[in-house]
Amino acid sequence: MHCGPPDMVCETKIVAAEDHEALPGAKKDALLAAAGAMWPPLPAAPGPAAAPPPAPGPQPHGGTGGAGPPEGRGVCIREFRAAEQEAARRIFYDGILERIPNTAFRGLRQHPRIQLLYALLAALCFAVTRSLLLTCLVPAGLLALRYYYSRKVILAYLECALHTDMADIEQYYMKPPGSCFWVAVLDGNVVGIVAARAHEEDNTVELLRMSVDSRFRGKGIAKALGRRVLEFAMLHNYSAVVLGTTAVKVAAHKLYESLGFRHMGASDHYVLPGMTLSLAERLFFQVRYHRYRLQLREE
Repeated sequence: MHCGPPDMVCETKIVAAEDHEALPGAKKDALLAAAGAMWPPLPAAPGPAAAPPPAPGPQPHGGTGGAGPPEGRGVCIREFRAAEQEAARRIFYDGILERIPNTAFRGLRQHPRIQLLYALLAALCFAVTRSLLLTCLVPAGLLALRYYYSRKVILAYLECALHTDMADIEQYYMKPPGSCFWVAVLDGNVVGIVAARAHEEDNTVELLRMSVDSRFRGKGIAKALGRRVLEFAMLHNYSAVVLGTTAVKVAAHKLYESLGFRHMGASDHYVLPGMTLSLAERLFFQVRYHRYRLQLREE
């Protein structure tokens, strides 16, 4: 079974990562100015005043990856370092685990046919047993089964991801041209992650693996991580940024829309890595896959 991102591209026809320093300074400044116009500045992070901006000079692989306040003085978005592998994996793992109850319970509202099926099962139980007590236990049993199968599938997905791209972030995201992985650092600790992966065939870049430590949400960190990917896409002359998500929380979708993404459609037939498509899974585990796109320029 294929899990996680497909094999990374080895070269691209767009401005490659190692060629970034060759971009004229004026062009880089113009692109960053355009990015700033598209996405207004975020509120300043709480704490001491931010340090003055760094002096002009060559930018690293991730575009403006070194920009931002120094560690310990607000949130800094910068490129991933190999020593942060375990911290990044922990944030990813914890973020995906949160989807178990959301998928099992909140996600049920997205599937009216399943709701109808469960109601029919409860009615059938009453018709057969004539017991209100047993009939009342049916919904509880069905929800318990939804939680069990949500946990089973999502843990299988996690196992898959932790043994593919998240097993070696350096190899999957930092070495291939046109891809990158960033971390949000607060007081010297990694509190958020996001990745970008090139799709050479249509000159787009995909936003992946965005997650913020639950203790540090509500500070604009996720939005800052998303903007870093958008700036990266502009600097590397991609035509669009795309993403796909099975997130149930409304806040996640509002975040994408606030960054300028357009909802391109949803599917109830997405097969999450880790699914077996057994009858039990079809009855007790469903996800809705949403596609988003932010067009940067016309091809």
